[in-house]
Amino acid sequence: MLTDAAESIVNVIASSFAFFSIYLSALPRDENHPYGHGKIEYFSVFLEGGLILVAGVIIIIKSIYGLFYPHEVHQLLLGAIIIGVTGAVNGALGYYMIQRGKALPSITIEADGRHLVTDTVTSLGLVIGLLLIYFTGIVWLDSGLSIVVGLYILFTGYKLIRKSVAGLMDETDFGVLTNILKVLNDKRKEEWIDIHNLRAQKYGNELHIDCHLTLPNYFDLNRVHEEVSLVDRMINTEAGVKTELFIHSDPCLPECCHYCSMPNCPIRSEPKRVTIEWTMDKVMPNKKHFAHE
Repeated sequence: MLTDAAESIVNVIASSFAFFSIYLSALPRDENHPYGHGKIEYFSVFLEGGLILVAGVIIIIKSIYGLFYPHEVHQLLLGAIIIGVTGAVNGALGYYMIQRGKALPSITIEADGRHLVTDTVTSLGLVIGLLLIYFTGIVWLDSGLSIVVGLYILFTGYKLIRKSVAGLMDETDFGVLTNILKVLNDKRKEEWIDIHNLRAQKYGNELHIDCHLTLPNYFDLNRVHEEVSLVDRMINTEAGVKTELFIHSDPCLPECCHYCSMPNCPIRSEPKRVTIEWTMDKVMPNKKHFAHE
């Protein structure tokens, strides 16, 4: 019972800040926040993870105390029913929030959903514990199971904090980059000789991408702008998330010719010999593909 009480308090505090962070992240950009307010969602997830850690520590300490000074638990069946019903509701709501958080996307909504799913798991453990006490009469089982649940809560809190710190530190999200690379490879044009120095940052439900695009050096400025704009539109259409791109265009060099697919090139110094697939190790470094050879 102690576990669910502590979790309920955490839910109220975390959900309140999550609601505020979602409101703030939806505000339009301004002079003080040219990239928007989306980073507030990572603070929300950090707070939620921290509160979960605190709840887990309190549960473990109190449960250890309960092992040495056990107390009798009353209304076991009623308590098991109440906790079971609330756990089922939390599980259904948590699953829905996770799906909505991924679809929007919103790390805050997804984290809140995972928190509720964690509540369901802890509630299931408590129901099992109460039933065991009811049938065996061993009172200390409540404290023993609460310690196990507390450890699980600590692990959940750690994962949320880890995810929030990764976002605040702009750690590379290889899942996002993999999706972007798939789009680029599937829609690749002959004019796009290579892409390198590819980086991605998430600000709330928006994605910001920087990259260098190598184009034939005889393209005029209008043609370069057309190709850059095409990449922008393609990513925003296919990637499934609102994306802002900053694309630096590079002119091709003679060393690019052996993997360039441009037909009827007037300046080609050698025929095409290889096709280089755009992979993570090729597009992330700040150097053209021939520099890897």
